Amino acid sequence: MSDRNEPEFLEQLRGVLGADQLLTSSSVMAGYLVDWTGNFQGSALAVARPSSAAEVVGVLRLCAQHRVAVTPQGGNTGLVGGSVPRFSGPQADAVNQNTSSMGSDSDAILLSTTYLCSFEDFDPISGHVTVGAGVTLMQLHEFARTHDLEFGVDLAARDSATVGGMAATNAGGIHVVANGMMRKQVVGVEAVLPSGEVISTLRGLAKDNTGYDFTQLLCGSEGTLAVITKVRVQLLRPEAVQLLVFGVDSISSAMKIASGFIGNIHAAEIVDRASIDCIKRVTGTAIPFDSAFHLLLEVRGELDVDSLATHDNLAVAVDATDREKLWSLRERVTESLAVESTGVVHKLDVSVPQGVLGRGYADLRALLERAGVGQVAIFGHLLDGNFHIFFTTESENHDVDREVLELIASLGGSISAEHGIGRMKAEYLHLSRSEAEIAVMKAVKGVIDPLGIMNPGVLFI
Repeated sequence: MSDRNEPEFLEQLRGVLGADQLLTSSSVMAGYLVDWTGNFQGSALAVARPSSAAEVVGVLRLCAQHRVAVTPQGGNTGLVGGSVPRFSGPQADAVNQNTSSMGSDSDAILLSTTYLCSFEDFDPISGHVTVGAGVTLMQLHEFARTHDLEFGVDLAARDSATVGGMAATNAGGIHVVANGMMRKQVVGVEAVLPSGEVISTLRGLAKDNTGYDFTQLLCGSEGTLAVITKVRVQLLRPEAVQLLVFGVDSISSAMKIASGFIGNIHAAEIVDRASIDCIKRVTGTAIPFDSAFHLLLEVRGELDVDSLATHDNLAVAVDATDREKLWSLRERVTESLAVESTGVVHKLDVSVPQGVLGRGYADLRALLERAGVGQVAIFGHLLDGNFHIFFTTESENHDVDREVLELIASLGGSISAEHGIGRMKAEYLHLSRSEAEIAVMKAVKGVIDPLGIMNPGVLFI
């Protein structure tokens, strides 16, 4: 462990946290050290589970003193390896070399925020509430419902994804078209810097024009600047919505239908035929239409019955059971693909301008119809221009990942729409950010984290 005294360091951590909150057994830590995809596996000296900001302060001060890297982790539902320490597996050598300054792979702790689960300072007038970083999205939704409110972000991993992790990665989900990304719901944060100092913008002021916006700086920072311990979020008044499912033959047809509801759309999801067929095989779910795509539209306001009557392939959710069944056409895609997948699984999250969405889909399919690439499915958020791309290869072949991301960049898109850069895409950041932009981001990190202990290898190479 370099030149530090490992037993002494761990004993000091126990003094800060207590024995129950510090895990050192390899078998007990194992679940924390592999990511949701199974593609990223790391190692660590310990898993720290602080239950207060004061304990986070103590942990980070010790890590700075002993030059131990820190990987913050929320619900560990990410897809780009950003919530586990340096890993072994696909591209391990290339990615691990980016953090060689921190010593061996075991010179890190994983800091889990799942014990930071408080609800505080609910304001029924503004709809603001402060929650611990470890509160799950489902718990926040349930809290909001008890006050006849709703939270503006929703995604399939709601049972596990944490509010702190969602803020740190600027999560998206199905309601971005109506409510924006996670950063739009966040009105304040409490965070511990790598030095152990605490910064807080939890006052939730509607106007605070006093310089740099630390709240927004930390949203999307992927644990590379600080550990978010609390998040103050905006809750919304719910509106009645109806779910419509259309069978369409092209992306352009889906866009044309969606354009008729602009201003009233709460969600707009597109699922291709390969995804739908997989759901049917795995779950036995009845598929409404024999079409190239299924378009799921959640819309507010009164429906134009005469206009809807012009659509041959249309299903309308008439009750909660019907709604759940139809939404499963989107929410069960990932799990169904996982059941059938063989070989090496690739999952990419990208976005392109809406004007080239149809071309982008066609170009992606053409690129992936090649030897060595198996199961291919593409689905995502139509009006966000966001595709989730799933494919398998017979063996490790990350040249295909690179080609996909280069294609997206050539279309004026982003190599990461809502899952972040993590470790997986760090070497490709230049496809979406200029040299000047990357230099500024590195400069900001250098000032806040001069020792480079916060999530090394994530975001930057």
